[in-house]
Amino acid sequence: MPLLINDVYVDGRVAASPDTLDETYAALAETHGTAWVVLSEPDEAELASLAARFDLHELAVEDAGHGHQRAKLERYGTTLFVVVRPAVYIDREERVAFGEIHFFVGPDFLIGINHVSDIDSRYLARSVTRLRAKPDLLRVGPQAILWAVLDAIVDAYAPVVEGLENDIDEIEQQLFAGEAGVSRRIYELFGEVADFQKATRPLVGMLDGLLRGGEKYQVGTELERRLRDVQDHVIRVVDRADTFRAVLQNALSLNATLVAQVQNDVTKRISAWAAILFAPTLIGAIYGMNFDIMPELHWEYGYPFALALMVGIGGGLWGAFKLKRWL
Repeated sequence: MPLLINDVYVDGRVAASPDTLDETYAALAETHGTAWVVLSEPDEAELASLAARFDLHELAVEDAGHGHQRAKLERYGTTLFVVVRPAVYIDREERVAFGEIHFFVGPDFLIGINHVSDIDSRYLARSVTRLRAKPDLLRVGPQAILWAVLDAIVDAYAPVVEGLENDIDEIEQQLFAGEAGVSRRIYELFGEVADFQKATRPLVGMLDGLLRGGEKYQVGTELERRLRDVQDHVIRVVDRADTFRAVLQNALSLNATLVAQVQNDVTKRISAWAAILFAPTLIGAIYGMNFDIMPELHWEYGYPFALALMVGIGGGLWGAFKLKRWL
């Protein structure tokens, strides 16, 4: 179990960076500071140790251990349990990858459980650097740390939005170019946008909950302003994601219409050529019945007349279908 972050803060500054959880507990007892601990995929014993030391609710601990949770905010007494879903756009694969971080936020601690370290650690590291440069904000308490992480995650949604928008633009070009496989690409992108909405939409309500509890838990005016700014950014991201979903739904409908139109054009061509070939076939079939008494059967010009009739009717039908753009 790697400790991604393990700091003890006193008066807005780092007082200790222990190497183990036990050393962290000792540093807290000595300094009475604030703990910021982030672990990557801890085992049951480590979670039990954290739960016992910081009095974490068993249901929240169980969720943190299992992972695969939706983005949410729950309050257990004086402790917040927060699940956030960072996202990153992988350009070479043209897809969105999602991480998952669980936070326990108490009066004197913030504990993070990281489930996808290769995606999530960059946001955590960015938050550490940012807060160490803002001791006045860090003095506010663990909710300032939560703000820094949320702000970094929401800012990182911008490249994801740009990547999805670029993919949608490419799909629109592929649709009208009639490229094969565009239906599957639309469906895959629709799924990515839906997952992105699941990661971002709950943040609006989560931040609203944090702001409503700001006065009760004395987070301070400055932190409320910063949380409100993050919420504004999230709302814009959610609106863009809603637009993407609507565009992709229209693209699916348009693709179905275009496919039906192509099939209709093919049917018209087949029907036109069938009619053109039917005329000489009918004439040949009639004069191929070999009855003794038939009009023009012994006529000197019967054969060239039959050929001319075949060509004339076929040519007339071809011209009519061409005029109607069936061919």
